[in-house]
Amino acid sequence: MAVNDRQVTLASPVTELKGVGSKVAERLAKLGIEQIQDLLFHLPLRYQDRTRLVPLGSLKAPQEALIEGTVRLSQVKFGRRRSLVCYIDDGTGSLILRFFHFSKTQQQQLSQGTRVRCFGEIRHGSQAVEMVHPEYQIIAADKIVPVDADLTPIYPTTEGLHQLSFRKLIQQALTLLNTEHVLPELLPDEARLHDAAHYQLDDALRFVHQPPPDVDIALLLDKKHPTQRRLAYEELLAQQLSLRLVKQQAQDYAAPVFLPNGHLYRAMMASLPFSLTSAQDKVLTEITNDMQQAIPMQRLVQGDVGSGKTVVAALALLAAVDAGYQAAMMAPTELLAEQHFQTLTRWFAPLGVNVGWCVGKQTAAQRQLVISGLSDGSIQVVVGTHALFQEAVHFSTLGLVVIDEQHRFGVHQRLALRDKGKQAEAYPHQLVMTATPIPRTLAMTAYADLNVSVIDELPPGRTPVTTVVIPDSRREEVIQRVYSACQDRRQVYWVCTLIEESEHLQCQAAEDTAQDLQNVLPDLRVTLVHGRMKAAEKEAVMAHFKAGEIDLLVATTVIEVGVDVPNASLMVIENAERLGLAQLHQLRGRVGRGQIESHCVLMYHPPLSEQGEFRLRCLRESHDGFVIAQRDLELRGPGEILGTRQTGLPQFRVADLLSDQDLVDVMPAAADAVLAVAPQQVSALITRWFGHTLDCGHV
Repeated sequence: MAVNDRQVTLASPVTELKGVGSKVAERLAKLGIEQIQDLLFHLPLRYQDRTRLVPLGSLKAPQEALIEGTVRLSQVKFGRRRSLVCYIDDGTGSLILRFFHFSKTQQQQLSQGTRVRCFGEIRHGSQAVEMVHPEYQIIAADKIVPVDADLTPIYPTTEGLHQLSFRKLIQQALTLLNTEHVLPELLPDEARLHDAAHYQLDDALRFVHQPPPDVDIALLLDKKHPTQRRLAYEELLAQQLSLRLVKQQAQDYAAPVFLPNGHLYRAMMASLPFSLTSAQDKVLTEITNDMQQAIPMQRLVQGDVGSGKTVVAALALLAAVDAGYQAAMMAPTELLAEQHFQTLTRWFAPLGVNVGWCVGKQTAAQRQLVISGLSDGSIQVVVGTHALFQEAVHFSTLGLVVIDEQHRFGVHQRLALRDKGKQAEAYPHQLVMTATPIPRTLAMTAYADLNVSVIDELPPGRTPVTTVVIPDSRREEVIQRVYSACQDRRQVYWVCTLIEESEHLQCQAAEDTAQDLQNVLPDLRVTLVHGRMKAAEKEAVMAHFKAGEIDLLVATTVIEVGVDVPNASLMVIENAERLGLAQLHQLRGRVGRGQIESHCVLMYHPPLSEQGEFRLRCLRESHDGFVIAQRDLELRGPGEILGTRQTGLPQFRVADLLSDQDLVDVMPAAADAVLAVAPQQVSALITRWFGHTLDCGHV
């Protein structure tokens, strides 16, 4: 297409389009749209059906509809809020239009006898069905105005870019596509491993931007239409390739080689008062095999609550020290970092290994000692939080980085720590761990840059936790149960949850609960721990609880991760219906950590929603973190579970990791095929779908 003698192509900058000046270009750039073809891949979030007029008599709330009628009465009503109310009918039924923000001109426009066409959401009003602030146009009584020929796409947008402007820009891009017919197909035939991959790309794009009125709307809204599936296939493939590239680039670097079974490693194995499970042995073998390679290990270890990940990590840390390198372990909270520090010090001190720790609460003098010890190599293993990222922190020879509860950190954060150990063209090995099991589908997609190991067996002697679900009307019964457990010299957690996001309100609720329980149970030592306490206070309380000096610990969900008190045999979770499955499972994992029979009481406030009932039933019926994770995925969707915005993974435009599982399953093989027969297409595929949002060199 020629514009003023300039040849405009799909690869031209968006400023070549009519209506795109520097201001609009800036706004489009925020959405990753820089070239005209980027507009074609900016896909609709949903659609509105303005292709047919719906008779007022057949309207049902809630639905979006295009309607037309004559205003029979128009008046300003004064209630809690002033509003303009118009009663319209079309001979089949009637409807109320309601405007809270209106001008004198609008009031005059919508006077009695005016014919009006509106689009909006139908909802139940106090008198009849109504539309609040619909889009509307005034139509002359004798005029026939055609409806839209296609469904109306609604696009993800940004401030200052309206849907109408967006649609005009996309229309220009589609005109160019129809003129050029040159949007390259980047999928080689060998990578089309599913029926969804055989649709033509340009046909699929035309269809999703301008679906015809006779399309199966339900299919389209569910993102199950063959054209959408074709686009989802390519998007998933681009994402798989981007993470493969990350993995490949990491393997371009050297890493230190750790030989297996050094003397410290053997000494710790001999000193353990228990045997490793076969699952721990298997994962440890995978880790030590990785660390014997001259390329950086990139391994994720998944293990359910209490499966023994810490001991596996400790043995990996010792392998680094045996080889003459330093090792670092990073945890998301100071509480968890301190627990790891104490555990590793207990195991490593008898072996002569110096363990340091680095957290934000340290004094300047303490921090300086750690910084000196790391730079001169006298600290061999360090445990810390984000404080390890500080510019002042330098390692002498960092050979291994272990990151616990990795989903709490972003990709870029874990790489910032890895970069601390970069020497010339060499990087340290990296081991990331999570106690939040990730369903296989998600792991294959989100962690294609990591090798995944699973500890799928609990150590012998761990008593399964009995879970009961009861309404809060039986609270007194629960309190009696707490008292009995404490009389038997057991300890109890009582977890308070609040639906409000305010931490202040959560802490207030926990304080009130602690006071109430202390009043009802005056013989017991009741203490409180919550998120607004200083780290030192929290840790002091946890230390007293661990030492058996507290009978009943009232807490907010601050205790979700990492506290290990074998004598705690009962957990009560109040308003359990307000928490997600994974969080409930993590909390429950705080009990049953010893030989004692343990129980978890999920107390809810009726009535339960269908979803709330499903969650609590799932917890009662299963102790398997992987089963629970799959149910959580079905309930909440992948974005929330992975926290993709935090992790640095690109956001999907059309693919859905849950409903497109059949596509996800073939992605590893499809990516292999592209890398084997068309490696030159990899970069173009990634750029097409993710632009420059994924900096592969630094992920």
